[in-house]
Amino acid sequence: MVNFTVDEIRVMMDKKKNIRNMSVIAHVDHGKSTLTDSLVSKAGIIASSKAGETRFTDTRKDEQERCITIKSTAISMYFELEEKDCDYIQVEDQREKGSRGFLINLIDSPGHVDFSSEVTAALRVTDGALVVVDCVSGVCVQTETVLRQAIAERIKPVLFMNKMDRALLELQLEKEELYQTFQRIVENVNVIIATYGDDSGPMGVISVDPSRGSVGFGSGLHGWAFTLKQFSEMYAEKFKIDTQKLMNKLWGENFFSGKNKKWSKQKDPENERSFVMYVLDPIYKIFDAIMNYKKEEIDKLLPKLGVSLKGEDKEKDGKQLLKVVMRTWLPAGEALLQMIAIHLPSPVTAQRYRMEMLYEGPLDDEAAMAIKNCDPNGPLMMYISKMVPTSDKGRFYAFGRVFAGKVATGQKARIMGPNYTPGKKEDLYEKSIQRTILMMGRYVEAIEDVPAGNICGLVGVDQFLVKTGTISTFKDAHNLRVMKFSVSPVVRVAVEPKNPSDLPKLVEGLKRLAKSDPMVQCIIEESGEHIIAGAGELHLEICLKDLEEDHACIPIKKSDPVVSYRETVGEESDQVCLSKSPNKHNRLFMRAVPMPDVGFGSGLHGWAFTLKQFSEMYAEKFKIDTQKLMNKLWGENFFSGKNKKWSKQKDPENERSFVMYVLDPIYKIFDAIMNYKKEEIDKLLPKLGVSLKGEDKEKDGKQLLKVVMRTWLPAGEALLQMIAIHLPSPVTAQRYRMEMLYEGPLLLLRRYR
Repeated sequence: MVNFTVDEIRVMMDKKKNIRNMSVIAHVDHGKSTLTDSLVSKAGIIASSKAGETRFTDTRKDEQERCITIKSTAISMYFELEEKDCDYIQVEDQREKGSRGFLINLIDSPGHVDFSSEVTAALRVTDGALVVVDCVSGVCVQTETVLRQAIAERIKPVLFMNKMDRALLELQLEKEELYQTFQRIVENVNVIIATYGDDSGPMGVISVDPSRGSVGFGSGLHGWAFTLKQFSEMYAEKFKIDTQKLMNKLWGENFFSGKNKKWSKQKDPENERSFVMYVLDPIYKIFDAIMNYKKEEIDKLLPKLGVSLKGEDKEKDGKQLLKVVMRTWLPAGEALLQMIAIHLPSPVTAQRYRMEMLYEGPLDDEAAMAIKNCDPNGPLMMYISKMVPTSDKGRFYAFGRVFAGKVATGQKARIMGPNYTPGKKEDLYEKSIQRTILMMGRYVEAIEDVPAGNICGLVGVDQFLVKTGTISTFKDAHNLRVMKFSVSPVVRVAVEPKNPSDLPKLVEGLKRLAKSDPMVQCIIEESGEHIIAGAGELHLEICLKDLEEDHACIPIKKSDPVVSYRETVGEESDQVCLSKSPNKHNRLFMRAVPMPDVGFGSGLHGWAFTLKQFSEMYAEKFKIDTQKLMNKLWGENFFSGKNKKWSKQKDPENERSFVMYVLDPIYKIFDAIMNYKKEEIDKLLPKLGVSLKGEDKEKDGKQLLKVVMRTWLPAGEALLQMIAIHLPSPVTAQRYRMEMLYEGPLLLLRRYR
């Protein structure tokens, strides 16, 4: 029975300190959806006996058939935490005084790399992430990718080590081996966090630590889980020790001697690792007794664990009994709920440090301050991160997060697409929102309004947005930053209708497909061919199935997938290739050479450069010939600022020369100007030899950027040099063009050319 109503959820939405917006992220097949079932069952949405098998958040038929998540799915749930657990929440902005209820807006996301755009869309609207790692497989490629995405979006992670049942039943690991496996996973996750995060950054320390309770262990399939907090509470009374102190003792190099009743930091024959002794030992005993059918031992153990079997559970044995006992003793929903409520940030906390990387406008305007303070009384600022198809063909729910203000049914708002520029009317619509809805996994619930800090869906804005956008009531609002995906749509297929008369349906279907997926691109080539570009073959397969069955509803012909390559030549080839024509009369010789003098820049903003210009800037500094330096500034060339040495290999102490000496100064200018860092701008401009005059001094944002870049790197200068130096004169060109231009005897012409 569902233990909350939509009205209760609406009441909780106003208690913004008690809201947790979180994503479940992991490598493919590490058990996200199965684990999510434990929280869904704790909320009373599914029966606890079905948790781990239902995969409630896998809402599509093909997700159930393939056993993988394809689309991220949101669900809002209400929970109450016990008072003793609430005491662990020390930060004022993390809990409303006197309230034990928590609203958890959870998004279950895919793990397959082809659907990582869905992960990006989920992370943008959440503040915390539950990182699930299979303790048998360990940290995998996609684990690192999703963690990197999370940290880039300033999302705080907690870790859950899943599939403990496999480690015990299939691999039959020894207790010490299992501890070392856990230790290695925690270390690997923290290395990734340290690589992409910064302890001195706005989020502070975000590494995970079992002794703080930010790491969980268990089995999503069997529905049991624990953190060290739970075991510490069990033993705290026995040891007459504070729970937090005991949590520190139960992890790491801490050993206890049952004989001498003493703790030690060193392993010796008389003591045992505390985690093994007090955490793993009871679990191993239960597994051993139940799986080896030791009835007497089971009867002794269960009362000690506070587990009493009822009804048909008494008849069970083996794995079925193990499931019942473990999920009764250590319910996964309880452990996860505590970890989420205590360690993941509320919108009030998170939006303070997320605002500056979310908002494109001035960081002190009304919209920015409302986002920073998560102010429900400020102007509406909502980001739409994806479109969710509805049961009504061709219509979509706009799914997103309210960062400030309040969004309500019938409210008039400004719908701003990603190409909207303040002050212009392009990509801007002023329309009324038909309905606000609550996303509940497989269902939606109507709700009157949604205040800041919450996730919801909107009806009636889908015809004004393609994929993403910003919704606001503030006339001077800038856009919320567009999402950056970790993969690109590089695999392409051409599609056409089997019946040519169905072409209009295909075109309409492609428009709907482009709307429904954050990543997919639908392109019409100059030849009239319709191209679908996706992240990989699986992504394309799903898109084509959706196009055929849901969006266009017509039979289609499709080409084989083709990968778009984007490659370059790093060094001159050391051999010449030879190819002969079929009649053996023509021979073609070819060698590959790098193109160091390629032009880069922005035609619209009027600035451009070639490597020649940057080489001239740095030639004196390096005391090196300009041409040699041009070769150094492209390809696999790395420079260490510390050792002042060039290298052909990347290592932690050096950086790619093109990035360091060409892109770095450009990025610094863009960052300083677009983020309104006045002091930094004042320092940078004299170094570039740029001095602002007259009305240019009053400009900021894109207008100032244009002036600075076109003064420092005028496009005309770069293009003129490239044309004069690298394009041939008629004298040179006609020498090699003559034979393919003139139809008569070549001997006479050769004399005069």
